[in-house]
Amino acid sequence: MGIVVSLDEGKRELASVQPLVDLTAASMRRVNELILSKAGSDVEMIPEIANHLISSGGKRLRPMLTLASAEMFGYRGESHVKLATSVEFMHTATLLHDDVVDESALRRGRKTARMIWGNQASVLVGDFLLGQAFRMMVDVGSLDALDILSSAASVIAEGEVMQLSAAQNLETTEDEYLAVIRAKTAALFSAAAEVGPIVASASREERTALRSYGTNLGLAFQLIDDALDYGGNSKDLGKNVGDDFREGKVTLPVILSYRRGTAEERAFWKRAIEGGSNDDAALEKAIGIMKHYSTIADTVGRARHFGEIARDALAPLKNTPQKSALLEVIDFCIDRVS
Repeated sequence: MGIVVSLDEGKRELASVQPLVDLTAASMRRVNELILSKAGSDVEMIPEIANHLISSGGKRLRPMLTLASAEMFGYRGESHVKLATSVEFMHTATLLHDDVVDESALRRGRKTARMIWGNQASVLVGDFLLGQAFRMMVDVGSLDALDILSSAASVIAEGEVMQLSAAQNLETTEDEYLAVIRAKTAALFSAAAEVGPIVASASREERTALRSYGTNLGLAFQLIDDALDYGGNSKDLGKNVGDDFREGKVTLPVILSYRRGTAEERAFWKRAIEGGSNDDAALEKAIGIMKHYSTIADTVGRARHFGEIARDALAPLKNTPQKSALLEVIDFCIDRVS
């Protein structure tokens, strides 16, 4: 079903992630080589599953944040490559685990690993990738970087459990939901951006700036994903439009629609989200309610707010090509709804 809600607020040239891609291209080649090396195993199924997801077309934004945030302070060693690879492995492991928990069938337009190899193999390969990530962190020899990334791994797991508690619970508040995505999504963005300045021996103030940037970029990124589930398309979203709805996920557009709706509309949300009555007709009705109460647009507005906080976090730092690229990434993440 291809329901598209126009979210464009005006005509302008869309931002691009390309400046960040170009600036980190040389280092990303080393990251990609290390990914292939560290995803290898004599156990045949491990590289098969890992490569299925690793090669599925993601932009690898998180490792690029690590590379750019180190290079903007003049770093030219190899540690940021190992940390960027660790970040990508953490992200990949999270996706493998997420797809099992969410019973997802599609990831970036392809069958999820669980649909091909099963849930058990997906979880165990995710665990393998986490183990490889921590081995690379130890190789770097920075206790601060290890602390940041290991703490992020713990917070992400907490976020997954928090999301389970909030699943299909329409009484979830906006603040509670923001706490979930702060842990589940923003924590890795934050860690990815902060470990760069750590290995580059940047100041505490510079490290704090990148941490804030990453956190708020991650919040904006997730909120746009939430909006896209009701107003995007499968090609751009990397999953089926309406998957969150069909899985009974309580995301911000649903929370706002439930709060603002009539008694009859709240009864609809209970049937759809809690009762599983979420076919295509129900999805169309859900989008109609969201349009009526402007909850998709308001979700995008929340994302823009966090985007501005991310922008302000970088404002005191000296101007570099990397800083400019990181600023454009904010607009790129939000422009996905255009």
